[in-house]
Amino acid sequence: MTNPVPLSVLDLVPRSSGADSATALRNTIDLARAAERFGYHRYWFAEHHLNPGVLGSSPPIEIALVAGATETIRLGSAGVQFGHRTPLGTVEEFGLIDALYPGRLDLGIGRSISRAAPNSAGAGESSTAAQTYLASRGGGTHDEDTFTANGLLIPRQYDLAKSFSKKSLAHLFELLQQPGAYAPEYGEQIEQVLALLAGTYVSSEGLPVHASPGENADIQVWILGASGGRSATVAGENGLRFIASYHHSPSTVIDAVQAYRAAFVPSADVPEPYVAVSVDAVIAETDEEASELASGYGAWVRSIRRGEGAIAYPTPAEAAAFEWNDDDRALVRDRLATQFVGSPTAVADQLEQLREATGAVEISITTITHDHAARVRSYELIAQEWARR
Repeated sequence: MTNPVPLSVLDLVPRSSGADSATALRNTIDLARAAERFGYHRYWFAEHHLNPGVLGSSPPIEIALVAGATETIRLGSAGVQFGHRTPLGTVEEFGLIDALYPGRLDLGIGRSISRAAPNSAGAGESSTAAQTYLASRGGGTHDEDTFTANGLLIPRQYDLAKSFSKKSLAHLFELLQQPGAYAPEYGEQIEQVLALLAGTYVSSEGLPVHASPGENADIQVWILGASGGRSATVAGENGLRFIASYHHSPSTVIDAVQAYRAAFVPSADVPEPYVAVSVDAVIAETDEEASELASGYGAWVRSIRRGEGAIAYPTPAEAAAFEWNDDDRALVRDRLATQFVGSPTAVADQLEQLREATGAVEISITTITHDHAARVRSYELIAQEWARR
């Protein structure tokens, strides 16, 4: 029996220590083929920059590479970041892929650091933009750990402003955006995407604009959200599918889902709220083996939250050699506590908790291990266990 809540893959295109970029990309293609065999519903790519151990800098390119190596699995972004991309360029990129692989694409759109528009408060100020970005990574505050009615951990939220440097974040958007460029308001960008896909876009001068390729492409549009902020409300107001992030903002996942549902307006494509949730997980035959495979996760998260960029994923031996202090432990505590690690039965039980707490109709799993074969096996084991439920 197939579980009515499908599982999907969220791939960051990780690079393991001792491996090169070509190996990481070949591993992604191999995992996508395996995920298709295992029955996964979607295979999505996140967008990250300036991360030596995470190569997912361009979801459209990654989707195109994997599309040619697979046949049926849906492919998408989780998501393209609209702080430095334009709606037209994104629609045309996805339309180009859809021309060869029609009906398989998901355009997941996220928010990212950007300059404010010229008429906005704080326009052009690096500190303001960086603070806006930090706020977008988590909404409501949690002073202590809590649990949902069915036992899902909602950890105390860590203040990312203590770790990320506003200066370094401002430098990031200076590299991603052209000098003087700015990102329009997020809701306006989403409206432009929807209009370009539908063929109803009209310029400020009253002239119709047609994206070719892209117009009338059979592409699902999703919004990604980490909190109960603007992303969640934009998704709801436009009647779009929404994916909430338990994997990188576990303290605010319930906030995000509730805000989306509260703002939801039915659309022709999505008549009722449609929620997916992402989660970090490592599965092995035994709890002990899974813990060993996941042992590099803390050091990997620490490198990200320090603002250094993700390190190449360490071996268990390399992870054991890292030195830790109390600040380091506090920096990653919420992420370690909410990573699902264990046997197929144990992790499937946790996935059911996550599903019940959020009302998710899909679950997207992101798994990183140093050994590629162990990573593939992790996805296989949980797919088998999930299908039995």
